[in-house]
This record gives sequence, structure tokens and C-alpha cells, in this order.
Amino acid sequence: MTSPTSSPEHHHLLVNGVQIHVARLNGGARPLLLLHGWPEFWLTWLPVMQRLAAQGYDVIAPDLRGFGDSDKPDAGPSDEAGADVHAADMLALLEALRLPRVGLVAHDVGAGVVQPMARQAPERFCGIFLFDCPYAGIGAGWSAPEHLKEIWYYFLNQKPFAAELIGSSRRACATYFRHFLTHWAAGNPHAFDDVFDVFIDNFMKPGNLQGGFNWYVSSNASRLAAVRGEAPRLPPIDVPTCVRWGEKDPVLLYAWSDRLGELFSDLDLAPFMGAGHFPHREAPDRASEEIARFFATRFA
Repeated sequence: MTSPTSSPEHHHLLVNGVQIHVARLNGGARPLLLLHGWPEFWLTWLPVMQRLAAQGYDVIAPDLRGFGDSDKPDAGPSDEAGADVHAADMLALLEALRLPRVGLVAHDVGAGVVQPMARQAPERFCGIFLFDCPYAGIGAGWSAPEHLKEIWYYFLNQKPFAAELIGSSRRACATYFRHFLTHWAAGNPHAFDDVFDVFIDNFMKPGNLQGGFNWYVSSNASRLAAVRGEAPRLPPIDVPTCVRWGEKDPVLLYAWSDRLGELFSDLDLAPFMGAGHFPHREAPDRASEEIARFFATRFA
């Protein structure tokens, strides 16, 4: 059995023409694929990985393309890094890992990637567990006047000069990301203190700022369609799904979860009390317990 202090193994696998970096803690025969959000990379999951591996899970945390130590195929701003592209990468990654069926755990950007994955290959997943899930049903909430002070970054991240500006110095980079990693962690603003310097090291690697910003460039059209009420109506996802949404999240409001039942037909939804945007980092003991409880009987 893997102990909670174990360090993961690291691998690079070629999928869809890009090298995807994967951190893996194998504590048993029950595989879970963990997909990070922004501004994050695989390391955001480490406290949860350690706890789940100790409970007999095989925990796999990749860096999405453009993030962390995965390839950055687009040197500049690109609209080729949306949910469908990442979903294709992750489905190919499961093939490369020879994992026919897994549990999905995701947050933020990762939760957006899970949706096309589950639509394209529902038979590959025994369950889906999400923290703070962006989805089309949020609609005009994104652009509510009282919320504009929270989503200003969405527009800045799309500017062609954003990576140059924010990466102009380590101090500038740290100032930018300290805002998100403290303000958004509304239940525990110190959640990233122990890894903050490592996060800034990550963002300062060549291509990593633009790699993450390209998510916003690529998802802008679908976000605007949702705001206008023009998002396509799709059948619900039938894979059993559990969503625990930080009730203090200042950027993805828990009130916006009210239409999740239209997206997931088999849904267990509840607020994650006392946490903001990063429940997995702000309260890793409780987050791990919730994940383990949901998947406890789904690998039979």
C-alpha cells in the first residue's frame, strides 16, 4: 500500500503528436484520471493523489497540452487548445496507458474537458467526480455586471501581449498568480503557500504562460455562445456523476450549479462547505474522502 508521503513516478507519452507529461501514484488496481484546471498543472493534485493512493487507487495526473511539462505545440496565441482537443489527447492517453476503463476526477478546465470525453466514450468511465464545473448552463451569469470584477482575467488572458507582459519578470508572474491562488482559495488562502514558488517556476518555463492562456483563446467562442443563450442543446451525459462545488468560490459561483441536472442525468450535487475554487487543495482530507466514497463501489 502506498503511503500518504509517497512521491509519484513521472513519464512522458506521445499522444496525438504531442508529448504528454504524466505523474502517477499507483496504490492499487482502481485507476483514476485527474485533470487539472487553470492556473494549475499536475502538482495541484498531489495532496489528493497521496491520500487516494494510500486507499488503493492508481492515481494518474497528466499535464494538459500547453501546461506543465507537456508539449506546447503552439508558440503563440492559438484557438486549437479547446475542450475537444484536450479530450482527444486524454482519450488517446488512456489508450497509451492501456486503461480500458477509469474513474474521472476533474476541476475547472479539466471539468470542461471531461464533458466531451464522456460524450464520445461513456463506456470508458465508471464515474465522474468534479469540483467547480464550468458548463454552458451558466449562460449569462458569466457576464453579469456584478461579476465582471471577477472575470477580468478572462479577457486579459486572450490578449496577444499577455504572456510577454506577465512573464516579463518573475516578480510580475508571481504578482499575477498570487491573486488567483489566494483570492480564489476563499476557504484557505494559504492552500498553495507550500508550492507557490514551484508554481511560479512552472509558469516561467518557456511557453507555459501562453499554453495556459490558449485555453481562453480557444474557449471564447463557446463562452460567448453560452452568454447569448446560443449554446447547442446536447443530450445529457449518462455516466454517474458527483459534483462537489466550493460554496465560497468567488469566480465559479455555487448558485450557477442550478442547471447541472440538464448536463448530467445521474447527478449527485452538493456544496463543498468552507472551500472556494480549489477544494482539492484547500481541504485535501475532505476532498479525498468525497472522491473515495463516490468511487468505492464503482470498480466492481
